[in-house]
Amino acid sequence: MPQGDKGKYTDKQQRQAEKIEEGYEKRGTPKKESERRAWATVNKIHGGGEKGGSGAHTPDRKSVYRAGGEKGGRAAAARSKAARSVSARKAVRSGAK
Repeated sequence: MPQGDKGKYTDKQQRQAEKIEEGYEKRGTPKKESERRAWATVNKIHGGGEKGGSGAHTPDRKSVYRAGGEKGGRAAAARSKAARSVSARKAVRSGAK
């Protein structure tokens, strides 16, 4: 199988990579870099393509999904109490959950 072939990935894995790639592109990352990061993320979650091979039946690593929330929590903790309360009041006014 040639290098870079995506034949061993399931439809779900390919959809995930597409969505992740779109998110990076929306934030201004170049197309080629977005694609590279997206597949790296899918590989980290699933351990590679799941259609056969040694990584096919291993459980998914959900810690990848939690990383974003932890980063957000750290960012909020680094802000001053006044800055956090201004954000909270703004969220209440806008009806955000």
